[in-house]
Amino acid sequence: MTTTLAPRDDVRPRPVLLLRGYRFELVKLVSQWRTRLLVLACWIIPALFVAAVSRQSTLPVDTLFGRWMHATGWAGPLVVLGFAGTWALPLLTSVVAGDVFAAEDRLGTWRHLLVAVRSPRRIFAAKALAALTVILLLVAGLACSSAAGGAVAVGDHPLVGLDGHLLTPADAAGRVLLAWTCVLAPTLALAAIGLLGSVTLGRSPMGLLLPALFALATQLAQMLPLPVAVRLALPGYAFIAWNGLFTSPAQLRPLLIGVAVALAWAVVATTLACLLFVRRDFTNAAYDGSGRRALTAGVLVPAGLLAATVLVVATTTPSSGSGIEQEKVQRSLATEFAHLYRLQTGQLHRPDVSEAQLRTTATCDKGSVRVAAEGPGNDWRCVVSWHLPGVAATGSAVYQLDVTADGRFVADGDGPKEVNGYFLVRTPTGDAPNPLWQFDGNVDLLSTSKG
Repeated sequence: MTTTLAPRDDVRPRPVLLLRGYRFELVKLVSQWRTRLLVLACWIIPALFVAAVSRQSTLPVDTLFGRWMHATGWAGPLVVLGFAGTWALPLLTSVVAGDVFAAEDRLGTWRHLLVAVRSPRRIFAAKALAALTVILLLVAGLACSSAAGGAVAVGDHPLVGLDGHLLTPADAAGRVLLAWTCVLAPTLALAAIGLLGSVTLGRSPMGLLLPALFALATQLAQMLPLPVAVRLALPGYAFIAWNGLFTSPAQLRPLLIGVAVALAWAVVATTLACLLFVRRDFTNAAYDGSGRRALTAGVLVPAGLLAATVLVVATTTPSSGSGIEQEKVQRSLATEFAHLYRLQTGQLHRPDVSEAQLRTTATCDKGSVRVAAEGPGNDWRCVVSWHLPGVAATGSAVYQLDVTADGRFVADGDGPKEVNGYFLVRTPTGDAPNPLWQFDGNVDLLSTSKG
């Protein structure tokens, strides 16, 4: 006797596994000519750029660590990192994450994708993970390519930090790797904003431009004399805060706050994009964005997050105002001068002297006695004093400082010429300018004025 099983009414097609959807979306992204071109460019151009610039007689001294590209191959990746945080990474995230959902709207393929996958949540997760994979591949290319170009063109030599102390090649390599790792957090925040724009704006090209415009707005805000709490609460601050890794001791608090804020923005923006995506009407072929409510949520939620992070940073950090104070500038300049003085002493083959023996101090003012010695500006004037063993007279040198709103400063020697004037010294990597002539430094915005 043959038994026939009746069909069950509760049997439904199962959604496609997330791994299969992720592979499908990744193949779609990588098969695009612009994605392949970006991957190729990120893995080749930085190496060529670093190698070419390191061989030039004129270096990009206006860029952090640019003046050391002749001396060590580890300066090149940091120059590329500064450029990437300002321009390359915002544009790359715009191209990859800002178009990952809008492309389906332009092509009208949502119905086919829903029939194949049968789960809006898994579609969102697969697209987000595929975009993240490509972005990580691009960032890895920028880092590895620039490091390889520097190593081949210049070599594995010590790197001078932002407080003048010398980093061994191994220490420099570790901090360069850590700096590139830390900028992944603001890159993820920009990618999440790109996903949100791609979901909410539909076919509009503004979704593609949103991460770049957002990054430009935060960069312009960083140039303003903002309070420290507001500055650290901006999601792009980690693009700048990696500078603190190259001091001794490392200025970790601003960096950790910047990374935490960027990750918070990434989580909130991704969650909001997912909620809007799963609630959209996929049956409407004329869909062109998530509507006024979604756009309002896309503005109000980030504004609320910014206010919350400002409040948290303000209540948990000791600094107020701009964070650039007279005592901090004097301490940073004196510390760096002492380290660089020892470097110059070794290059000129003079007897070595320790920082304790030098007893270096700095006295700075800003503009005139009528102007408070605090805040950014290019009118800082400092006199550095030091002592040499067995010499009764106190040495002194004058510096003009240009301090930016984020705490970075450029010190320009203003005499005496034999101490901080321009002249060439012979180094193991060739002739180089006097290290005390011009140098970059960094003021910790969260440090206390005393101690």
